[in-house]
Amino acid sequence: MNKSLLFVCLGNICRSPLVEAVARKHLAAAGFDIDVASCGTGGWHAGEQADPRMRAAAAKAGYDLEPHRARQLSAGDFKRYDLLLAMDSNNLRDMQSTAAGEAHDRLALFLDWSGAAPPRDFPDPYYEPLAAFTQSVALAERGVLGLIQRLREGGTTTRMA
Repeated sequence: MNKSLLFVCLGNICRSPLVEAVARKHLAAAGFDIDVASCGTGGWHAGEQADPRMRAAAAKAGYDLEPHRARQLSAGDFKRYDLLLAMDSNNLRDMQSTAAGEAHDRLALFLDWSGAAPPRDFPDPYYEPLAAFTQSVALAERGVLGLIQRLREGGTTTRMA
């Protein structure tokens, strides 16, 4: 099995750091030794902590986002990570336009790949009411549990149709 996953959203302050924290916790508990990280397609939040609303919603559910610092997707990520999972279709398109051709088979939508769709796109809570952040935690957990199930069934961390 391949050993690394990168979760990608727009600014790396809401969805992808949340999914990274959820995945890290649940993959370890399930006995998987998989490196997980997150980043954003945009760089305007680079170096910042996760959004305070997301940190609060995650902490309430038992996930620590305090150490997180946002970073932008880089060309090296396409070589380093075995599977790069986008939070939404726009993120996926941005990744596809940046990635070299050989990396395209390792790009997928997180909720699709994990079998947790619908929805296909993980909604961005940034401009939404506070309840959207709590809903994001539940969706991240559902997606990660689907990812773990897929891995248990013999899936690898490479994109499978």
